[in-house]
Amino acid sequence: MKGIIMPTPEIAIIDPNTLSSLGLSDLLEELIPGAIIRTFPSFAAFMDDTPDMYAHYFISSQVYLKHTAFFLARRPKTIVLATGEAGPQLAGVLTLNICQPEKELVRNIVQLHEHGHRHGHPGKLPATGHELTAREIEVLALVVKGFINKEIADRLNISLTTVISHRKNITEKIGIKSVSGLTIYAVMHGYVEADQI
Repeated sequence: MKGIIMPTPEIAIIDPNTLSSLGLSDLLEELIPGAIIRTFPSFAAFMDDTPDMYAHYFISSQVYLKHTAFFLARRPKTIVLATGEAGPQLAGVLTLNICQPEKELVRNIVQLHEHGHRHGHPGKLPATGHELTAREIEVLALVVKGFINKEIADRLNISLTTVISHRKNITEKIGIKSVSGLTIYAVMHGYVEADQI
């Protein structure tokens, strides 16, 4: 709809593991361009902020277990960062296994996003202003499915130089360089299904 400005989604990551927080923050920035993502090293630091303003809480399992009452009241917005299979204490809560290969982690983040926003995200992905060509979309889809440049060239019956050129154009147009970022972009724009990656 024209004239309506959608609110910018705000996401909180509450995790004492700095490396985990930064990595998740980078992935979420690629998933939801324009989102405001704040990281907090502790529940106390999070509570010193404005905790109810966030659309989502990504929270370490240790913090969740210590402050379950707060997050149970906000269950639809809570995603617990687990290290493996979720135990019985996390039953009924959305979890994200952070100890899995990057491709599966990206797929699970996309699936959580789709689960939580079946009717659209308030911060729907903006148009880049530089739309991809049909051939660039074909190349992008093959990149996110794990094909290397030579395999893409063979599948599309084009030269290796042309594949490299298309990949460069894709990166320049959408501003994403990592394969995980490209994967999220491709799924969110409907170029591939989450279960195809």
